[in-house]
Amino acid sequence: MKITFPILTLCKGGAQRMLAELVNGLVNRGHDVTILMPPSGDIDYDIFGKVIRTPTNEILESDYPKSDIIVSNFYTIVPSAQSASENGKGTHVRLSLCYEPTFLPENNVTFRTYHMPNLLVLSKWQQQIIFLNHGIKGHIVPVGVSPTFKNLHIRNPNAPLQISAIIRIPEGGYSWHREQEYLLEQLKLVKMHYPHAIINLFCPPKEFAASPSLQGIKNSNTFRFFTPGNDTELCYHYNHTDIFVNSSTYDTACLPGLESMRCGAALVTTYAGGNLDYCRHEENCLLSYRYENRLFQDIMRLIYDPVLRSRLASAGEQEAAKWTWEKSVSAFEQAILQILQNK
Repeated sequence: MKITFPILTLCKGGAQRMLAELVNGLVNRGHDVTILMPPSGDIDYDIFGKVIRTPTNEILESDYPKSDIIVSNFYTIVPSAQSASENGKGTHVRLSLCYEPTFLPENNVTFRTYHMPNLLVLSKWQQQIIFLNHGIKGHIVPVGVSPTFKNLHIRNPNAPLQISAIIRIPEGGYSWHREQEYLLEQLKLVKMHYPHAIINLFCPPKEFAASPSLQGIKNSNTFRFFTPGNDTELCYHYNHTDIFVNSSTYDTACLPGLESMRCGAALVTTYAGGNLDYCRHEENCLLSYRYENRLFQDIMRLIYDPVLRSRLASAGEQEAAKWTWEKSVSAFEQAILQILQNK
């Protein structure tokens, strides 16, 4: 099958990782996969598919090769993908990595881009939101966890506890949903009440280099700052983490929570929507709603209850082992075949 993915960038991030994993998984299964990308787009992942750079920084209908399937993934790409489809270049399928109308400005523009039947989503929560608003029930293609992420069993029970979180570039307005001011406030409270804890923040290298705000946080010397450049480095840091903290309140999947669980860390998280597909409060994590303002209390609970911490970490690791990119690619294939059969 010939599949074209128009993609703006493949920089470090959960959404871009999913695109990279789907492209590579489909290539491994024998599909002819092409990425259509502007010259300004970054590629921070190893990619097995063909990459065609467009002449300009926009992806136009004329740039699309003829395919069986065109998979758009962001509202700005939808119009050109739909035009290409209408001109016989392939069936247009929208892979919604986030539901833009309640996530980004200009919802009067983004809302209209969901008036199309061929839809893929990442979680039950996202499926329900779109069905309520548009009457379209998207096929679920879940996220996965790379086999690079695993428990290396290198934690030292006699060493100081390590608490970690991921922080992203705030400039540009694309990280509001991560509630990072709340996260840092809660982590400072932990440090105040339990000064022996080591608190780590992880950030993609390019984002750190581009962000005065992140550099200022590092220069405050309140937290240890790491900029892992690849999965192996990130896995190593997850494996030194006893408690991983996620403060996102709006996410279709929340991939870092799964990765940290797979590496043996106990997860403390806020409800973000999509993470309810794998998070079960007091079974494999501690989960709270943002209004409860409970991150600090849940972290402290795990600090002082090592038995609970160990039980949640073990259950989380077992849950995360079920989430593989192989399953994601299979779900993608099945959804595409069903869409083509229903044409």
